[in-house]
Amino acid sequence: MICPHIVNISVLLGGILSWGIMWPLIDTKKGDWYPSDLAPNSMNGLQGYRVFIAIAVILGDGLYNFFKVFSRTLYALSSQLRQKDIIILPTADRQTLKTNPEEDNRLSFDDRRRTQMFLKDQIPTWFAVAGYVAIAAMSTATLPHIFPQLKWYYILVIYIFAPTLAFCNAYGCGLTDWSLASTYGKLAIFTIGAWAGSSHGGVLAGLAACGVMMNIVSTASDLTQDFKTGYLTLASPRSMFVSQVIGTGMGCVISPCVFWLFFKAFKDLGDPDSQYPAPYVVVYRNMAILGVEGFDSLPNYCLTLCFIFFAAAVSINLVKDFLGKEKGRFIPIPMAMAIPFYIGPYFAIDMCVGSLVVFVWEKLNKAKADALVPAVASGLICGDGIWTLPASILAVAGVKPPICMKFLSRAANVKVDKFLDSS
Repeated sequence: MICPHIVNISVLLGGILSWGIMWPLIDTKKGDWYPSDLAPNSMNGLQGYRVFIAIAVILGDGLYNFFKVFSRTLYALSSQLRQKDIIILPTADRQTLKTNPEEDNRLSFDDRRRTQMFLKDQIPTWFAVAGYVAIAAMSTATLPHIFPQLKWYYILVIYIFAPTLAFCNAYGCGLTDWSLASTYGKLAIFTIGAWAGSSHGGVLAGLAACGVMMNIVSTASDLTQDFKTGYLTLASPRSMFVSQVIGTGMGCVISPCVFWLFFKAFKDLGDPDSQYPAPYVVVYRNMAILGVEGFDSLPNYCLTLCFIFFAAAVSINLVKDFLGKEKGRFIPIPMAMAIPFYIGPYFAIDMCVGSLVVFVWEKLNKAKADALVPAVASGLICGDGIWTLPASILAVAGVKPPICMKFLSRAANVKVDKFLDSS
């Protein structure tokens, strides 16, 4: 309900394209394109096509948007450098905390008040630099003990280049509201994984490096948006920063506890056929394998299909941007289409039902829909999420539900009926 209609429709189209057309067609090539006696989850069979074609679409869409945002960032920076006399952000003297009188005439009272409050408690530059160096030193010293494959010099290289990428991500997110932290993480996967090599645990090294890079890059854009919220709400930057530190410290304790609860309650956590398949686990792992081992392990024609879908993702984005905002909003989003390629189309129906509810509600009363849809959607998400806690506790306690309902495929249903008849 809170996702744009085009996102939900894109997910549905991706599910139809993959599970309705492509995978059944590729399944008919069993024994020709790939061996017919492989396990269902083998990456040398149909599963390989699912995962790597999804990766190709995700990379195509991610890299396109990366270069798009990066070029906008460079253009905006160069424009500001050429127009130094134009004041983009209201500034104040740190000693007097008084804005320029000429600038005062252009700003409203609220903006002047926000500027004064925001600049009153600025975080010193030396503190930011010292903090980054300290965290880099701690990470370089401790992470190799947690992940032996991730050598200290890999981490040092990441922390040297990360500030530049973090700045680009924060600035680009401010321009487009699109954080590309996952794309920078994929860059670390391929770079560090290839550097380490398969003989020195390149897969684990690449995945761990991805986590380090994504944490640095995403934090930059998240903090920028939080500080913007603080500016608009007259909150002190220092108080917001302290709150972030406290929240991060709480997360260091709460997050492992939540993971432990899920890990103990749901024994099949991460299994593709389970309630919590964790699809991106397989996607990122196979990205790391691809970066370390190359393309030799892929089934026949899989690489060709990956190139085709990579080019298709880039082409769709080009067409979307070429048509402009008015017409381009009807073009599907490749990233959303790629999600059901691997995890299946089952959730696409849920999302489209949400879109249908919003569409009908807007037709009946648009003002109420605009005001209440976020609240209704938040309530649904909250209720579904909160139920996970008692469900986990019941699962840990070994309580079994009195009734179990499943929806099976036609072939599986026939087998179940035969088994029940025989018993």
